Amino acid sequence: MTRTVAYLRVSTDKQADHGVSLDAQRAKAEAYASLYDLDLVAVLVDAGASAKTLARPMLQQALGMLDAGEADALLVVKLDRLTRSVVDLGSLVDRFFAKHDGPALLSVSEQIDTRSAAGRLVLNVLASVSQWEREATGERTAAAMAHKKSQGEYTGGRVPYGWRVCADGVRLVPCEPEQAVIREARELRAAGLSLRAVATALAAAGCLPRRGGSWAPTQISRLIKNAEVA
Repeated sequence: MTRTVAYLRVSTDKQADHGVSLDAQRAKAEAYASLYDLDLVAVLVDAGASAKTLARPMLQQALGMLDAGEADALLVVKLDRLTRSVVDLGSLVDRFFAKHDGPALLSVSEQIDTRSAAGRLVLNVLASVSQWEREATGERTAAAMAHKKSQGEYTGGRVPYGWRVCADGVRLVPCEPEQAVIREARELRAAGLSLRAVATALAAAGCLPRRGGSWAPTQISRLIKNAEVA
């Protein structure tokens, strides 16, 4: 029987407190171990831990058991419980799971078993496809946001000075009092005043930034250059 350490992870404290996801992972890991005659020597849990880094206490303990020869395989319910980073996954594969006589990586959901060459091939293919899917999703999202912005729709974040969000919550429309400040700033600048002098003149006229305080020269520069871009 293959000595196996199971690694479980949930990403939020709420999931850890309720335990539903952890209980489900534990049940699947134990059922898989029973089905494939694995000797489950340890079940290690990182509760409320992000997959953005491999620096997780229980994961490092599990990897340490592989290094020390205390376990021959690492079992996860799904690859994203181990890591969401293709770079980190590649690092783990190179360090532990690439050799046919080294420790094995077992995944319940993806049916991965790197004790065979076919299992190692499937792991590499799935990692590549997963990375492509994330990048493609990011590209589609960026394109959709750029299109919305080009149509004058509000895409979230800070509303530029001189504009406000329409009642429909989608479009940006000019804020006339702030647009008046912008026009005044442009006229003063066109008359030859320095950015600092424009800031002083606006403050003297009672025209203040949205959050109060005084204008900085860099704010005046951005105000003049970018105010028409919504």
